Amino acid sequence: MEIIRTSAEMTAWANRVIAAGETIGLVPTMGFFHEGHLRLMRKVGEKANRTVVSLFVNPIQFGVDEDLCRYPRDFPRDCQLAEAEGVDVIFAPEPQEMYLPEAHTRVIVSGLTDGLCGKSRPGHFAGVTTVVAKLFHIIKPHCAVFGRKDFQQLAVIERMVADLNFEVEIIGHPIVRETDGLAMSSRNTYLSAPERQAALCLFRAIGHARRRVRDGLVEAQVLLGEVEGVLHSEGVTIEYASLVDQATLQPQAVLRKGVVLAMAIKVGATRLIDNDNLFEEN
Repeated sequence: MEIIRTSAEMTAWANRVIAAGETIGLVPTMGFFHEGHLRLMRKVGEKANRTVVSLFVNPIQFGVDEDLCRYPRDFPRDCQLAEAEGVDVIFAPEPQEMYLPEAHTRVIVSGLTDGLCGKSRPGHFAGVTTVVAKLFHIIKPHCAVFGRKDFQQLAVIERMVADLNFEVEIIGHPIVRETDGLAMSSRNTYLSAPERQAALCLFRAIGHARRRVRDGLVEAQVLLGEVEGVLHSEGVTIEYASLVDQATLQPQAVLRKGVVLAMAIKVGATRLIDNDNLFEEN
């Protein structure tokens, strides 16, 4: 496995691979790998001849009071895990390599970024789409895989790819969960034992919502009230709980196929998200 630090070297590698008639699959990450990341690597390995994992804690997608400085990092461990999965390249640039001092360009997807996480994290998605667009130009992947836990992010990236004519197949991977249902996240390491137990209210809320849908409930507002009750039972702070269309991300009044339950909470100081397409089979 190669470790590449510069954009020029990464693009030169990609050009050689493409010239040899091989395909490249990309897994964009911020590192501190868990089983969810490893599943993404395996998925992209099924779709492409060569696998590149970008490992970059992207400063421009963090807000002023967010956790950029304390975001968990363990580069040697990440490299060991990636190599064991058969990854060909880790692309791990420094911030100054990705963003020159004179750089002022941002890639902004309007509309889809207004609600949900975008409402409480202004500028976050512009940071995400900017870095992903740069990675696509540098690495030239034929496909890229993203986890569905970041449901809004996936929708935004799909929109960017369509609007800007990127020739990249975007693959959404199902949420990977711990045995007790908590969605895997690098930020789970922030949680104390009691906080981790409280965080399970997200998975319980999904289970409750699925049962109510099976029972025939159609009023979204009724279900939202019940979901908020499940979340409040653990004393967490609710940032949002919404029932939205999977394509437009607009709030829905009626429960129907294509409606997603999306939630964000704070457990102590830790922000967690989860979602579920209520009408899809698990």
